[in-house]
Amino acid sequence: MDPFEEYRLLETRRQFFGRLARGLGPIALASLLNENLFSSAAGAIPEHQPGRPGVLQKLHYPPRAKRVIYMVMNGAPSQLDLFDYKPKLLEMFDADLPESVRMGQRLTTMTSGQKRFPLAPSIYKFAQYGQSGAWISELLPHLATVVDEIAIIKSMHTEAINHDPAVTYLLTGSQIPGRPSLGAWLSYGLGSLNRDLPTFVVLHSTWSAKRDAQAIYERLWGAGFLPSYHQGVSFRSKGDPVLYLSNPPGVSAESREKTVQAVVQLNRELYNALGDPEIQTRISQYEMAFRMQFSVPELTDLSQEPEETFELYGEDARKPGTFAANCLLARRLVERDVRFVQIFHRGWDHHYDLPRDLPLQCRDIDQACRALIIDLKRRGLLEDTLLVWGGEFGRTVYCQGTLTKTNYGRDHHPRCFTMWLAGGGVKPGIVYGETDDFSYNIIKDPVHIHDLNATILYLLGIDHTKLTYRFQGREFRLTDVAGNVVKGILA
Repeated sequence: MDPFEEYRLLETRRQFFGRLARGLGPIALASLLNENLFSSAAGAIPEHQPGRPGVLQKLHYPPRAKRVIYMVMNGAPSQLDLFDYKPKLLEMFDADLPESVRMGQRLTTMTSGQKRFPLAPSIYKFAQYGQSGAWISELLPHLATVVDEIAIIKSMHTEAINHDPAVTYLLTGSQIPGRPSLGAWLSYGLGSLNRDLPTFVVLHSTWSAKRDAQAIYERLWGAGFLPSYHQGVSFRSKGDPVLYLSNPPGVSAESREKTVQAVVQLNRELYNALGDPEIQTRISQYEMAFRMQFSVPELTDLSQEPEETFELYGEDARKPGTFAANCLLARRLVERDVRFVQIFHRGWDHHYDLPRDLPLQCRDIDQACRALIIDLKRRGLLEDTLLVWGGEFGRTVYCQGTLTKTNYGRDHHPRCFTMWLAGGGVKPGIVYGETDDFSYNIIKDPVHIHDLNATILYLLGIDHTKLTYRFQGREFRLTDVAGNVVKGILA
């Protein structure tokens, strides 16, 4: 069909007069009421104000945090070699995992064919730190010095046993792709705190493990069925941080502004004709892109940071795209009131050669994590910025492949793993939850993925059961039909 003819037929004469009749009553009523009463109509994005409000007109709880920095260790770090110290395993090297411990748990295809499951104790030394007496591996010496600032959860668990559904589950609340990500839910519910930067920014880090990493997909920071302006904006470490940020040759800032204004006006006229909320998204994104031409270069220019900052974060912070540089950039983002920053660090999938690769990964993140905590605290930002660190599941106590005294690998393990949180209403210096002597099953205070997400929303003032979006005839929420706030880690 001819597109112009299709457009002409979108609204018939009868539809036009019907819509006109329905519109006269509200117009007359609005003229008698407060002119700002309907200023936040559904689908419209308010203009000429700092930031953008979310759908929640009033928070359900007093918020403990305003912003989140979520550090995703994609690939699943080994809790046994970093946080979950199991000294009794040293006496059981190469013994078979008791069937009474495994209890018929399903295995991945990588180890389901093994004739035996030999126990692989960690080769790394552990020591206790802080008032909590938390056991921390020698691979994390910097983080160990700030252990009194973090809450370590050793009893995380999930149903997903493979990477893609597991990380999708962690960040969207569903193993099936298509749901909005955590950052998108926060953008939808809370809105933006500034007009010049995105509400939700995603940073991708280089990694040092000598292996390929699991692929990650845009759905992990996508908006799903929410309006698309809630999706995360992915920054690049080379060239323009955001594609097409720079004007092409021969295009001045003035002509770019006039072009944006003209396109916005055309989109507004189209929105008035069709009422499609995605047109409002387009308008918002054009305007945001123009403002980002000025805000992003200043944001990403680290040359003005004092020397002591690079001493704190380490020399890697001078290299764009490293985890250290992204932690420093995350601090600059939350300083400018970006609501949600998500840092991906890949390469944690250690099925073999774990002693070769795990130390490299830890060196990538250890000093930077400590620095981020210290930096936020000394700037008065830690008290209302929530930090979350962890991967999609844990690693097995038994070895995948050949086991030796100096080398081993670990398979996926969803039944227990470790994450830590800090700042933003979290009780500092605690260890929550407990696993058995094999770090295989949880024996105290289990925390499900949905519980974690419910807690994150709670710390931001949101009841996870009340932040919903109607789609395809039902109400959806981040935590689906589950989730409980983990009150034991709240300050």
